[in-house]
Amino acid sequence: MKLLFILDPLESLKSYKDTSLAIMREASLLEHELFVSMQHDLFLRGDQARIKAKKFSFTAQGYALDGETEYSPVAFDAMIMRKDPPFDNEYLYSTYLLEIAVNQGAKVYNSPMAIRSWNEKLSVTRFPQFAPEFLVSANNALIRDFLNTHQDIVVKPLDGMGGHSIFRLRLNDPNISVILETITLHGTRTIMAQRYLPAILQGDKRIIVIDGEPLPYALARIPLAGETRGNLAAGGTGVAQPLSARDHEIAITVGQTLKQEGLFLVGLDVIGEHLTEINVTSPTGMVEIAAQTKNSSNPCNPAKVFIDALTLHHPKVALALPHA
Repeated sequence: MKLLFILDPLESLKSYKDTSLAIMREASLLEHELFVSMQHDLFLRGDQARIKAKKFSFTAQGYALDGETEYSPVAFDAMIMRKDPPFDNEYLYSTYLLEIAVNQGAKVYNSPMAIRSWNEKLSVTRFPQFAPEFLVSANNALIRDFLNTHQDIVVKPLDGMGGHSIFRLRLNDPNISVILETITLHGTRTIMAQRYLPAILQGDKRIIVIDGEPLPYALARIPLAGETRGNLAAGGTGVAQPLSARDHEIAITVGQTLKQEGLFLVGLDVIGEHLTEINVTSPTGMVEIAAQTKNSSNPCNPAKVFIDALTLHHPKVALALPHA
């Protein structure tokens, strides 16, 4: 297959842990052709979607890039959107351009329409049976009422990632007013408040779902001592562990809907028995799961699972591959 990855600048990616690069390495081992583009390499000429891309290959020193060439998106068997949030206007415009490419025959994973529709915080509201109690509002008085009811809450912006700007608030916190004013921009920015879940101390579990099916392991991101956030970017420690019965119930139920919506690779965040976020832009955790289960009785290579599932979406390619 000819695979095009839309990424953040390559120099910003951490090669030892980046999920996009892990997928690309696995694809390279299977002799798929790799190409890379940045967000603004996608454009319209008249009504036709076009993209500038560079052929990519791994080398002993890291990687090599060929010169930039302009392509029609349909030249690739799959375009894989892995640009990190924030989901700002530029990201929104990218989903519009990718949607035009899809309408002209391109195969884009995840579906740009679904990425646009599934806000990573608000999407849990589609599954209220799994979500903790929550409030979505810019109104500080309403958020204070929510705090008074639950006494211990977490507040977070709707467009953040990596644990950025997540605050835990308790009734005796002397900084309630300034935190709420800051996070809501004095009542002009909508945020989400959720009941604090003490199970965070055992880890914020990342469950990777590929083409509607969860991997058998979650990556439990355990917070630093005294920290509320388990995100790896916030200093959390990732521990691979088998899915619990509740994890599996959540992942299978949510996964069925995700697949129908065209969300091929998704990261579910589960704390205890509650679904707290649905990550559809560029979910991570593959490298840690692969490394920690490599020598177990049931090893799991998420990047290979991803490429195998992607291959099944392209029957001609699947038929051409040798059977194991």
